[in-house]
Amino acid sequence: MPFARSNGYKIFFEVSGSGSPVVLHPGMFEDGRHWAHLGYTEILAAFHTVIAIDPLGLGASDGPREPAAYALERRVQYVTAVLDELGLGRAAFWGYSLGAMTGYAMAAHAPERLTRLVAGAFDPNGFRSRVPDVLAALGLPGDFDVYEIVKQGALSSPYQVAVIERGDPAAHRANYEMFSREPGLGGRLAASGVPALMYAGTADPWHDPMRDYARSQGVEFFPVPDADHGGALRRPDEVLPRVLPFLSADNQQDA
Repeated sequence: MPFARSNGYKIFFEVSGSGSPVVLHPGMFEDGRHWAHLGYTEILAAFHTVIAIDPLGLGASDGPREPAAYALERRVQYVTAVLDELGLGRAAFWGYSLGAMTGYAMAAHAPERLTRLVAGAFDPNGFRSRVPDVLAALGLPGDFDVYEIVKQGALSSPYQVAVIERGDPAAHRANYEMFSREPGLGGRLAASGVPALMYAGTADPWHDPMRDYARSQGVEFFPVPDADHGGALRRPDEVLPRVLPFLSADNQQDA
């Protein structure tokens, strides 16, 4: 099985296709094969070398129970370890939710390793930017454990249920604990110079702040109509036609 190693942990990844490299990083309670399950990988692999990563704590990657293992700079190191294992200096990066946050961290801490960034369903200003409004809309107290909302959202997908059941609950919790506390990276993303494309479902609480950030920074953004947080990922027929032209610039540069 293909693994990279970083900070003493194994990071699983799978490679398919040919062309300019694109890293696919999933969200919370998802593994790298989720992209294939939803139909992204096969289409992307016709144009790109697709590198689908199981994030630390999920899928076949190691699952430490210490939140510090999931700190932003370490998430960056896990991705760069995969690139190093494959002998790649740079790659495009496509992340969704937790994966988008990891992409912002790559742009902030290792912009020289990115050619471009696609980010779905996560506000560059951090996870906590919309939590109070979400809790209020659900009629929940401000100290409610948001982890339960995130997990319940995942349990609506049979694929993600299987990922959760195969994993370690303590590792999942540690992953979330660090993810939920990380500061926003909007300023560092803007200063990175990495070309970016952002998107979110119009029913996703992170849609408006992502759209507003993109407008303020001159970043391309597109909405996925009527999709909630998980729903935009399940709409590859609408998303891929917007993303493929953005990624194709890398193949043109390699030609």
